[in-house]
Order: sequence, then structure tokens, then C-alpha cells
Amino acid sequence: MEKMIEIRWHGRGGQGTVTAAKILADACLSGGRHVQAFPEYGPERAGAPLRAYNRVSDSEIRMHCPVLHPKVVGIVDPTLLDSINAADGTMDDSVFVVNTSKDPKEIREKLKAKPSQKVFTVDATKIALDCFGKALPNSPMLGAINKAISIVPQDELVDAVKKSFGKKFAQKIIDGNLEATKRGYEEVKEG
Repeated sequence: MEKMIEIRWHGRGGQGTVTAAKILADACLSGGRHVQAFPEYGPERAGAPLRAYNRVSDSEIRMHCPVLHPKVVGIVDPTLLDSINAADGTMDDSVFVVNTSKDPKEIREKLKAKPSQKVFTVDATKIALDCFGKALPNSPMLGAINKAISIVPQDELVDAVKKSFGKKFAQKIIDGNLEATKRGYEEVKEG
């Protein structure tokens, strides 16, 4: 793994974006790495745009500021592509993972991604609806991001999802989120 990987998530309140960042941190922490997961909110209401961040490192993390130059950008709500510059501050080798049914090449153009940047798409909302009947794309996005960058063994990520959701939800919802995480990993497309 690189010295430190920084991830910036873009989503809307109520989509599970902050939860996804926390679950990813838990999965990496269980693997013995140093992690950070924290949100940045505007108005705290459902539907309001928000950002969440992760830092994952093999050594202690001493910085405590927003991620300005992400290696990975996860876009949980594709409507944000029309109102924000999701590529702001990205590096030449950054990776984008976008929740959309559109082809990665079409999203690459919309992002104005550099040829050296990777763009992945996954229909995380559809997967969530199929697996547990709610338009909460966070679990499939976790699987998709993990496939795109291989930050943690997939079984550790699935275990972290199970632990996180196991504290709050009925078994049917837990099982649906586990399946959604696996499908996000399997169905993500690179373009």
C-alpha cells in the first residue's frame, strides 16, 4: 500500500455516505492500519450535499484537515456532478468511483478526467434497491471502491459491514447490505 491513501466522498444527507466512510475505516483498522473517517456538512438535513473523508496509512496520521488532494473520489450521488467539481484537487493518478448506470466513458467526459486517471461506475442505487429495497447506495459503493483500489481484503470489508449494520438493523437488512457490498465489488465497471 502507498504511504497514505486519502479518499473524498461526495453524497447527500441520508444516503449513508458518512456511514460508508466509517465502515471503510473500521475495515482498515481491523487490518492494523491507522485511519481517519470524518464528515463535512453544510446544512444538516436529508438531501443536503456533504463530503466525508478517509485517510488510511501504515503509519500514524498527524494531519487533521479536509482531504484536498484525494487519491480516490467516491461520488455517491451522481446529480452532484452537475453542481460540484468532483475532480477539484485530484492528482494525475486519482481514481473516481461514481454511482450511476451510465458508462464509465461518458462519466469520464463529464468529469473531464485526465487520461492517467481511472473512472469506475456502478449502479449502486439499483443494487441497493434489489438487495434490501431502499435507495441507500453506501454498501455497494464500498464494494465498488474496494474493487477499484484494493484497499482491504474483501472479506474484511464484508465483516466490517456486518458489524456496523448488525448493531442497528434486522437480519434481513444486514443480509441485504452484505449482498449489496458483494455486488458492488462484482459489478463495478472501469472505463
